[in-house]
Amino acid sequence: MNALLLFISLNLLTPAVPAINKKVIEYVNTVIGKKVARGECWDLAAAALEYAGAYLDRSNQKNIYVFGKELNPNQDNIYPGDIIQIEDVKMEYTKGNMIYTETMRHHTAIIYEIVEKNVFKIAHQNTSFSGKKVGISNFDLNTVQQGTVIFYRPYKR
Repeated sequence: MNALLLFISLNLLTPAVPAINKKVIEYVNTVIGKKVARGECWDLAAAALEYAGAYLDRSNQKNIYVFGKELNPNQDNIYPGDIIQIEDVKMEYTKGNMIYTETMRHHTAIIYEIVEKNVFKIAHQNTSFSGKKVGISNFDLNTVQQGTVIFYRPYKR
């Protein structure tokens, strides 16, 4: 009985994933392993937002894209279905005895799952591991050494 009360209490304290974010993930689930549009990274986000009836600012696509309301991951809850824009990011992490470095110059992805604070599974395409098809990989914000990662919350058009 106590475990049930704790579970209910924790669920009441955790804000629900917004409905529009759920629609974004619903779309992503239909295209995993498939190429969306031209297979560019932002094509996945654009198609998911279109499917969800969400806003997408197409006026400034030569620079940083705007995929909704900007979030601060240190202050705001991040949910599956939020969009991330990655600009000139260098990540460094250790696996076993090896130190790995990854760079992402200009990339768009969708938060697919929250693993823990600042650690996510992301859905994206136009990558070295899945090519022009949608794949899921890990993204640990704690490993970012330089660059910018912008989080966006989708909202209705």
